[in-house]
Amino acid sequence: MNRLRPAIFFLFSLFLLSASPALYAAPAPESAPLSLDDAVRIGLEKSRALELARLDRDMAHQKIRETWSRVLPQLTTELIYTRSVKPSILFFPNIFNGGNGSSFTAIEISADNSASATLNLRQPIFNGSAFAGIRAAGTVRKMSEEAYRNTEAAVITDIKMAYFDALISRDQLKLIEQSVARWEESRRDTRAMFRQGVAADIDTLKAFLSVENLRPELLQAESRVGITMTKLKNAMGVTPDTELRLAGKLELSSDSYPTEIAAAYEEALERRPDLRQLELQVQAQGEKLSSARAERFPVLSAFGKLESQTAFNDGVKTSQSRWPVSSAVGLQLSMPIFTGFRISSQVEQAKIEQLQTRTRYEDLKANIRAEIEIMLSSFRESQKRIEVQSKTITVAERSYRISQLRFREGIGSRLELTDAELQLNKAKTNYLQAVYDYLVTSVRLDKALGRSKATVAKS
Repeated sequence: MNRLRPAIFFLFSLFLLSASPALYAAPAPESAPLSLDDAVRIGLEKSRALELARLDRDMAHQKIRETWSRVLPQLTTELIYTRSVKPSILFFPNIFNGGNGSSFTAIEISADNSASATLNLRQPIFNGSAFAGIRAAGTVRKMSEEAYRNTEAAVITDIKMAYFDALISRDQLKLIEQSVARWEESRRDTRAMFRQGVAADIDTLKAFLSVENLRPELLQAESRVGITMTKLKNAMGVTPDTELRLAGKLELSSDSYPTEIAAAYEEALERRPDLRQLELQVQAQGEKLSSARAERFPVLSAFGKLESQTAFNDGVKTSQSRWPVSSAVGLQLSMPIFTGFRISSQVEQAKIEQLQTRTRYEDLKANIRAEIEIMLSSFRESQKRIEVQSKTITVAERSYRISQLRFREGIGSRLELTDAELQLNKAKTNYLQAVYDYLVTSVRLDKALGRSKATVAKS
C-alpha cells in the first residue's frame, strides 16, 4: 500500500490540474442591456430584407450601364479558319479555251487552307429609342433608392413594434408577479387573523384560491415574454440563442407630431418613399412611352471594317502565305416602314401602364390621407387615456392600502379587499396598455409621415 501512495498522489494531482480550468473559470460575461436604438442599429446591419434592397439598388446601377451600351461604340473581332475537305468548283464557258461556249470547264477555286481575321467597329449616331431608354434607366435608379428607403422604414418599424411587444409582455409579467405578491401577503395576514380568531376559515380558503387562480395567468405571461423575445430576435436578424436584456421601458417619448391633418398630410407627401417611388415610376413610364414612339424614327450608325485573309495549299508554309489587308467605312440608315403594328401596340401599352401607375399614385395619396387621420385620432385617444389612467392608479393604490388596513383591523371584508386589489391591477394594466398603444401608434405615425428615427426612454 505504501508503494502505491506516490502513484495515487501523482494521479490525483494530475486530475486537479486538468480540472482546474473548469473549476476556476470566470463566469461568462453578461450581455449588455439592449436599447431601442441598439436594436434598430443591429437590425439594419443584419436585416435580410434590407440586404435584398441593397442588391436591387446595385442591380439598377448595372442596368444603367447596360442601357448606355446602346449608344457607345461596339468593337468586335472575328477569326475564321477553313479546311477544305473537297475543293470548291466553278464552271466557266469553254469560250476562253477556243470553244463555242456550249460547254463548261470545271476549275478548282478553293485552297486546302484558308483563314480570315476581321475587326468591326459600329458607332450609333442617332437612336431616339436608346436615348429615351437612358433617361428611363436614370429614373429607375432613383426608384431603387426610394425602394431602399421604404424597406429601411419597414425594417425599423418592425423592430420597434417587436421591441415594444417584448417590453409590454415583460411589464405585464411584472404586474402579475406584483399581484401574486400582494395576495401572498394577504394570505399570510389572513392566516394570522384566523389563528387570533378574527378571520373565518372561509377567508383563508379564499385567500389561497386568489393566489392559485393567478398561477395560469403567470404561466401565460412568462410564455408571452419568451414568444415576444423570439420575434424581436427574428426582426433584428440575430440567432435565436442570442441573449438579450432590454434596457428600455414603456413611457412617453419626447417626439412631436403635427396636430392638424393638413400639416401631417403635407409632410407625408414630401417624405413618403413609397409615394416618391410611384411618382418616379410615372416618369419612367413616360420615358418608356417616348422610347416606343422613337421606334418609328430612323436609326443612323457609322461602321468600319478591317479585314485580312489568306489561302494556301498543303505543302506551303504558313509563314510563306500572304495576308492582304482590306478596309472599309460607311454609314447605315435604317427606318421601319411596316412592323405588323408592333410599334403602335407598344405605344398603346406604354400609355396604359402610365395611366395605371398614375391611378395607383392617386390611390396611394388617398390612402395616406386616411391613414394619417386614423393615426392622429388614435394617437390623441391614447394620450387622453394615459392622462386618465395615471390619476386612476394613484386613487386605486390609496384605495387598496385603506382596504388592506381595514381588513387587518377586522372592520373590512375579504370582498372589499379583493375588489380593491382587482381595481388596482386593472388600473395599472390599463395604464400600461395606454402607454403601449401610444408608442405603437407613434411608430406607425412615423412610418405614415415618412420618418424613420429610433427614440425610446432609457431605464
